[in-house]
Amino acid sequence: MTVHALGKLHVRQFLALAKPRVVSLIVFVAVIGMFLASPGLPPPGVVFAATLGIALVAGAAAAINCLVEQKIDGLMLRTRGRPLPRGELSSAQTLAFAALVGGAGIWLLYAFVNPLTMWLTLATFVGYAIVYTVLLKPATPQNIVIGGASGAMPPILGWAAIQNEVPPEALILFLIIFAWTPPHFWSLSLYRMRDYERAGLPMLPVTHGPQYTRLMIVLYTAILFAVSLLPYAIRMSGLVYLASAVVLGGVFLHRAIELRRHYSDALARRTFKYSIVYLAALFTALLVDHYL
Repeated sequence: MTVHALGKLHVRQFLALAKPRVVSLIVFVAVIGMFLASPGLPPPGVVFAATLGIALVAGAAAAINCLVEQKIDGLMLRTRGRPLPRGELSSAQTLAFAALVGGAGIWLLYAFVNPLTMWLTLATFVGYAIVYTVLLKPATPQNIVIGGASGAMPPILGWAAIQNEVPPEALILFLIIFAWTPPHFWSLSLYRMRDYERAGLPMLPVTHGPQYTRLMIVLYTAILFAVSLLPYAIRMSGLVYLASAVVLGGVFLHRAIELRRHYSDALARRTFKYSIVYLAALFTALLVDHYL
């Protein structure tokens, strides 16, 4: 293999370490937070620096997750194609990549956004890469519930980037994602349960069984439906958002109930995919309503 081809391979594998599909959703809701924090259009320079900084730190956190879980990833069908289990990158390369990318993101946020956003983003990194990945995930079936706090931080980061504070409106956006995370992830864990059994991870379907997990998905989806109405309740948004939240949440709740009544792996997979569409559409509705 030529040096040029090897370089291209490493770029592709480093990009895979950063989990770009996951990071894209993180960045999307963070950017929505930036626009919601501004009565008009937010300063483009701040939006650019904050978006890039948050994306870089999120990518670094994903790389640390891959580093810590490389042996587990090698046991799971869903993850065994990642660069570390395949031996395409070393642990040292991964750690160096995370340090370089994460450090660049933290510097961008401090230098071109504000210290509050930098510290909140750093705390989010620690919450995901250390607290969730190292401590919670292998220890408790409530890992995704507790660890979901770090995944719910992006709209707070976006809001802080523009206003240099965290008001109640930003906390409500946090609550929406916090309530969304369990039904989103448990839908995945249902049809990937054998993977988690092989890896020895105490995910809810493994420790409490699929039937209990399906019940929890219904309950958390109902909580999510109620929480999603809070922006309208505090007059943060109007009727456009309210109608969108009711329709989107109603579909999600219907799917959760059907998943409990008539389970199949295919239905769990469709519910998981819909949960991603749900979150993106809900935050888009918030943005559209904000500027109407």
